[in-house]
Amino acid sequence: MALEQNARLRAAARPFDGPRRDAAFSNIELREETHMSLRINDSAPDFSADTTDGPINFHEWIGDGYAILFSHPKDFTPVCTTELGYMAGLKADFAKRNAKMIGISVDPVESHHKWKADIEKLSGNKVEYPMIGDPTLAVAKLFDMLPAAAGETSEGRTPADNATVRSVFIIGPDKKIKLMLTYPMSTGRNFDEILRALDSIQLTAKYQVATPVQWKQGEDVIVMAAVSDEDAIKRFGEFERVLPYLRKTKQPTLN
Repeated sequence: MALEQNARLRAAARPFDGPRRDAAFSNIELREETHMSLRINDSAPDFSADTTDGPINFHEWIGDGYAILFSHPKDFTPVCTTELGYMAGLKADFAKRNAKMIGISVDPVESHHKWKADIEKLSGNKVEYPMIGDPTLAVAKLFDMLPAAAGETSEGRTPADNATVRSVFIIGPDKKIKLMLTYPMSTGRNFDEILRALDSIQLTAKYQVATPVQWKQGEDVIVMAAVSDEDAIKRFGEFERVLPYLRKTKQPTLN
């Protein structure tokens, strides 16, 4: 099945030479051949697309920071409207962490622009991050949120048809996927948890530590098993052996 999906995507894709505007052209261009079952530490698919802020090349847009890509099954849906507004209010918090946010919904950019007014009216937050238009479903398929058999147009599709387009991806400066979460349509996402997870991802990328359950900034962390006791003292000053295989230490400062 994966081989069949790859073949269909390759057949539909054009070689990348920058976004195009002619009416006959899909607003999505795939940048590379990508397998359809994404996992943590896989390279995030690269593509070119139209957004509410104009055309982007995804990997270039990410740059040398982190990116939060969060998807929606349809414009003008109630739960998603609350989510987009809340995320708009978190833009500064993500920026402090060198992270950009970008939304995607299975509808054209023109529809997104109209939706933004409702989002601001409901939340009081202006949507100042880009929203990708995906009327051909290409990005949703590329990120394994819809099967190849879903067709090539968002027209006539209901939110229920796109119910699996409810994922959040954290992507690192190396363009690798660091986190994936998928929610049902009836359950609003907890984007404070995405911030917490991003803090952990950035901390553990810099130091040889892990974060325990319910961890928050400033709380103790776990020394990785690969770090010897001697090295742990050199790195962290001291640690507490809670179990033979579990050592805790104070959180290192993340600059």
